Order: sequence, then structure tokens, then C-alpha cells
Amino acid sequence: MKRYYFNKLNWGLVVGLQLIICIGLSSSSSAQIYTNKNYVKINPGDTEQDIIRKAANVVPAPRQLRWQQLELTAFLHFGVNTFTNKEWGDGSEDPKIFNPKDFDAKQWVKVCKDAGFKQIILTAKHHDGFCLWPSKYTEHSVKNSPWKEGNGDIVKETADACKEFGIGFGIYLSPWDRNSKYFGSMAYNDYFINQLTELLTQYGQVDEVWFDGANGEGPTGKKQVYEYNRWYELIRKLQPKATIAVSGPDVRWVGTESGYGRETEWSVVPGEEAKNEKIAENSQQKAEFAPRDMVANDLGSRSKIVKASSLVWYPAEIDVSIRPGWFYHSEEDKDVKTPEKLMDIYYSSVGRNGVLLLNIPPDTRGLISDSDIKSLQGFRKQLDLTFAENLLAGAVVKGSNIKKTSVLLDGKDNTTWKTKAGDSNLVLEFKLAKAQEFDLLKLQENLQVGQRVEKFVLEYKSGNEWKVATEGTTIGYKRLIRFAPVTTSEVRLRIVSSRLNPAIAEIGLYKR
Repeated sequence: MKRYYFNKLNWGLVVGLQLIICIGLSSSSSAQIYTNKNYVKINPGDTEQDIIRKAANVVPAPRQLRWQQLELTAFLHFGVNTFTNKEWGDGSEDPKIFNPKDFDAKQWVKVCKDAGFKQIILTAKHHDGFCLWPSKYTEHSVKNSPWKEGNGDIVKETADACKEFGIGFGIYLSPWDRNSKYFGSMAYNDYFINQLTELLTQYGQVDEVWFDGANGEGPTGKKQVYEYNRWYELIRKLQPKATIAVSGPDVRWVGTESGYGRETEWSVVPGEEAKNEKIAENSQQKAEFAPRDMVANDLGSRSKIVKASSLVWYPAEIDVSIRPGWFYHSEEDKDVKTPEKLMDIYYSSVGRNGVLLLNIPPDTRGLISDSDIKSLQGFRKQLDLTFAENLLAGAVVKGSNIKKTSVLLDGKDNTTWKTKAGDSNLVLEFKLAKAQEFDLLKLQENLQVGQRVEKFVLEYKSGNEWKVATEGTTIGYKRLIRFAPVTTSEVRLRIVSSRLNPAIAEIGLYKR
């Protein structure tokens, strides 16, 4: 019960965001929200063919591509709620309750990295307003806690540990602040900018800034009108490499907190998907709020984009907690997701063209608990065993166009199977040295060319007959599909439909 997207009361900001979309490519006085490659305008006279061509050529900005290649990001919910045993604080907590006596940021980062995670996002401030760094703009922070006699800085130690272990570092700053006396007034906008500036200037490179649209009442009983554009301008100025998610222009929320993404996940979607009102109804305002499942069948099919006024690269982040709650609760130690469940989530998130944001909350000691570590270790072991051997390695390849097919097995997502101009229906056949059993297909597109495949089929030879092993729609950065075990020495991949030439980067068959 955690995600809380854009509030209805912020509908006026939609106008501002629309303005940003329009001027973001040319105005020097406003944040450059989009590039000339990850955003395209649809003209009134464009035909359906024109729109499909434009969609095929929309590609991620470098910051978005880096984010997608992470695959696994860890969310660390830690703060006063950890010590009150609550999911939500109300801002009245005494900072003296915060005292993680065994705190070790290096343990956090090592646990996450060993499990395969390539970035960490820390809850620098949750709705209760308690700051994990000694912000000079509030007394509700670690500087008034007994931890390290008020001289500690959780954000700094976490950022330093991420850099030491070579993984990305991101921060979550809750827009909603139930402690601040300014919340609900224009003064709060300056307060928020001041705190954001501290986080963006004191801790080295920040790779992701994570916002939600949480907007309940503050101490004065009022709600806040957020100045999103100021946030974005500041981030682009101070940390230009950082992605802004999910109340932001770079990364969107998939629409559910289950860890499961869409079967058909397009990263190129109508520009309207980036507007605040699209998910306003799912804004969290009360502690008992539970997010609704907002996973529509698809957001970017032909029927969707031909009606759009613009198209934007806006990929999906898929969040879930390793526990029932988002903060640590000792009674949930028995309810930690198993390695098998985490693998299922991996296939259904990373394997559906998304990035998995898995919450791993530290306990009151300031450490990731043993129960969580055990599950993460099991998850990493299964992941490594499953993908240890691509059964197509060494196979003889033939098909519609066999030029440079070796790139399909080179382990790189920035190389592309070259096809002839105009080829959108293609066949690749693989003959293995001997019959092999497999039950998992991996496909990747080269996103630097674009996301193009609309439908594919994997078939296998049984005697003299070709039979369907599995099929799917979108691929994107990575598509993983499980199916009933098949044993054969001949398989073929058919690209049934594609927007312009497909840009297949990788293919693999594995035994789970």
C-alpha cells in the first residue's frame, strides 16, 4: 500500500506540462524535458503510415536507455516508520525514536549488488517529512536523533556505498510532507526546491530522482499545488544524467504494485500518457488507500497511436515489495517472497519490457534482514542457473536475410540483425547440433534503433511438421516467455508484424 500518483487538484499543472511538451525541444528558458529523438509531434495531415513510421523511429534518451539496461533496481524504505512499526507516519514523530545502532549502508548495497541489482533508490524523505539527511530547512531530521549524536547522514553513507560498489544511486523525495508547516501554501514550493537542491548538490552523481504524486492534507489541513516544472528544471540543471520517475517525464508507473507488467508493453506511447491527469484518480491521500490495477491491455498499439497528437518514449517501471508492507515489520519476516516468486516476478516485469523496482526495507538495526537476504540469494542463484547457457549458441542459422546473424548471439543489446529495406515479415531458422530441451525464450530489440516488433511466433520442428512453441506481441528491451518444455534440434522465429524493419538484437533459448 504505497504508490500514490498525481492528485486531481493538480489538474492546472497539466497545462504547464503540455507547454513543456510543446517547448521542451526549443526553449532555452524552460527545462528540456524531451529530446528531438524521444518525442515527435503528429501533424494533422499525417497518414496512418506516417504515424507508424514516426513511432518506429522514436528512441530513448541516453538517460532512459541506461535506466532500462539496469533491469533491476532496489527501493529502500527506511525512516521513522521503521521504528514506529507503521506504514505511514503523520509527521508528529519524535526524532529521538530514530536510532539504527548497527546501521551499515555497505551491507545494504552489497546485499543488493550480490542479488543482481544495479541501482538503489533511498527514501530520503517519506510523507512524515522526516529527513534522512541533516537538512537545514527542517528540525524533523536525523540531526535531532540520537543516532551518531545527531551527526549522521543516511543519504551520504548510502550514496558513498553505492559509488564504492559501483552501482547507481537514486533518491525518493516525497512531495507530500505531513510535518511541514508550509505544506498547502506557496512557501512550501520553495521549501521543497530547497530540499531537492540539497539532495542534488551534496552527494555526487544522482542517477534517478523518484517522485510520486502523493497529496493529502498537511498540518494546516490544506493540500498543495505542486510546481512540477520547477522540479524538472532543477534536476535537468543540477543532475542532467538523472532519470525522473514516476511523477516525471522519463519513466512511468506501470499501473499496479504486483510486480507484473503488461503482456503487450510499448515504450512508445501517446504524449497524453505523460500528462498528470491520466493517473490523477490513483493519487494516494489517505493511509488506507490501496492502488487500483491500472494495467490496460496496451498503451501504444496502432489503434492508440493513430489518434495521438504526439508520441513519446515513456517506458514502464514495475514496482513491488519483497514483503507485504513497504517498511520493515518483524511480523512479516515469515511472509518474505520466495526465490520462486521473485523469479516469476522477474519474468513478468523485466521479461515484459520493464524495469523491476523491488523494495527491500532495512530493519530497526539499520540492516537488511536475514530473511530477505536468504530469499535474494536464492533468487540470484536461480537467475544464474537459468541463463548460464544459451542453447542456440553454435546453431546454424538461415532465413529471410542471414547477413550478420552472428550479432543475435553476441550478448550485446546495441547490435542489430541487418535486414533488407521493407522487410517486416521475417523468418530465422536455427539448426542445433543435437536435440535439446528448452522452455524459455529470450528476445531483445536494439532500442537505439527503436521498438518495432508487433507480433512474433516461435516454432519447432516435430518430425516434418512445424509446431508453435509460443508467441507474443511486443519485445522491447527484453521479452522472456515461458512455455511447456520442447525437445527438438530445429526451431524458427517468425516476425509476423513490425513497424518498419525489426531491429532484433538478441535471441536465446534456455532450460529453466
